Amino acid sequence: MEYRDARGDEGAEEQLVLERVKTENMAKLLLATNNPGKVFEYKSLFQGLPYEVVTLAEQGIATEVDEVGGNLEENARLKATALAAETHLLTLADDSGLEVDALGGEPGPLSHRYAGEGASDADRVSYLLSRLKDVPWSERTARFRCVIALAMPGGNVEFCHGECPGIITLEPCGEQGFGYDPIFYLPELGKTMAELSLDEKNRVSHRGMAAREACQVLARLKNSILK
Repeated sequence: MEYRDARGDEGAEEQLVLERVKTENMAKLLLATNNPGKVFEYKSLFQGLPYEVVTLAEQGIATEVDEVGGNLEENARLKATALAAETHLLTLADDSGLEVDALGGEPGPLSHRYAGEGASDADRVSYLLSRLKDVPWSERTARFRCVIALAMPGGNVEFCHGECPGIITLEPCGEQGFGYDPIFYLPELGKTMAELSLDEKNRVSHRGMAAREACQVLARLKNSILK
């Protein structure tokens, strides 16, 4: 590849360095989350991809992006674009939510903060069950939704989506997973999300579905980078 610049050889060399840095950075995929459960699942889902999957902690990044969007897409985009701009890395951010029909779609984008700031997973589960204490089994339908935003350092963003239907149980069951998994029952499997192995969960979960779509996008991006 030949570069011509008003600065002659010096400018050409600098341009080559910039191109090499860009390629090396794009070979990394930054996971824009501090949630250890999400990190664990994504690293499993992205095994075999031609990317080095790195985390905020591994990159020494302490930036926190407020989820002030009105929906999952906006929150995912806000996190992905902010961290891609800061790090110059291809960045993946997601926002996931539980939508319960009997609650008009709540908690939705507020799933993580549903029981208040600083609440634990157990607190959120307990609060949601209290909201549904008089709701019969037939009306406890719900769905997990996940939106992934893949942001390039230049600002372009691509979205991937996943959705998993289920029923909210009467009490928690299972020790795996995180969040609302212990009360999210999958009728076709006869188990809650928290009773599934990681492989089982990745096959049926909202995050697994969105991640498989993201794998296709990431493969396409990698191919375009290497051309």
